[in-house]
Formats: sequence, C-alpha cells, structure tokens
Amino acid sequence: MAESADDVSKDDVSKAIVWHDQSVSRLQRCENLGQRGCVIWFTGLSGCGKSTIANALDVMLSGKGRATTLLDGDNVRHGLCAPPAVLAAEHGEDFASRFGLGFGAVDREENIRRIGNVAALMADTGLITLTAFVSPYRRDRDRVRKIVTDSGLPDGFIEVFVDTPQEV
Repeated sequence: MAESADDVSKDDVSKAIVWHDQSVSRLQRCENLGQRGCVIWFTGLSGCGKSTIANALDVMLSGKGRATTLLDGDNVRHGLCAPPAVLAAEHGEDFASRFGLGFGAVDREENIRRIGNVAALMADTGLITLTAFVSPYRRDRDRVRKIVTDSGLPDGFIEVFVDTPQEV
C-alpha cells in the first residue's frame, strides 16, 4: 500500500523535492522580452494608495511596450491566499482551517512568503512584477528580497514605501 504524505518524514520530503533547471534560461527569456525582470514591491498602510500607484505605473510601462504583471493584495486574497471563510464553502472546514489565511501576524507572514515566491518566479521569466501589499513587517519584506535575489536577480527587488496621509 502507498504511503500517505502524512506518513513521510520531513527529511524524506525535503530530499524528494528537487529543483529542476529549465531549458530556456532567464537570460533567454529576458532577451526575448527586451527587458530584465524585477519585482517592484509597493508597501504601506491599508488605503494609502499602493494599488493606485502600482496601477498607474503598470499603465505607463505597458504603454511603453513593457511586459508587466500586477499582484494586488486584495486580489490575491480571493484565491492563492484566501481566508478560511472563502475556502470553506468550496473545500470544507478542515481544508479552510489548514490552508486559509487570516490577518494575524503568522498568516500575514505566510501571505507575504507565498506572494514573494510567486513574484520571484514571474520576475524570473522577465516580467516587471508590480506588487501592492500592506506587508507591515520588515523581516517579511527582507525575506522576499532574499527570495528574489537568491533566484538570480541580485538587484531585482525594489521596495517602495507609500506614506500618503489617509486624508489624501
């Protein structure tokens, strides 16, 4: 009988997960697009204008023929990082409590970890990857910076702190 994933030790799992190099290199992808991929990480308080600025930059870059993508914190919370209440209806309570993300410190950390990895993968393909996330903890943003730079983009992470007064 086959073992379930729960029966496999953490050591065995980490040995079984192997990075597979791709036949098309990052350099080839960037050359095809005529640009270097990067992550531009907009951070700041809720409602400070991160999404508005990221969208304006997306329009500007797209108008110049650049290949971009925009990952917005609210949009990502509809799928990849959905809260338990959203997941429960389709997947049940057990699944929702295990994989759903709330807004406490640990869930915010996991939200940023997930999106940081996705953003790094997108930048690795040559896309200018714009993100707009509250990301209040310096250590979480530093971890994303490390994910991006460790993926081979040493200067590919640009952090933008949006500090617009709420009344504006």
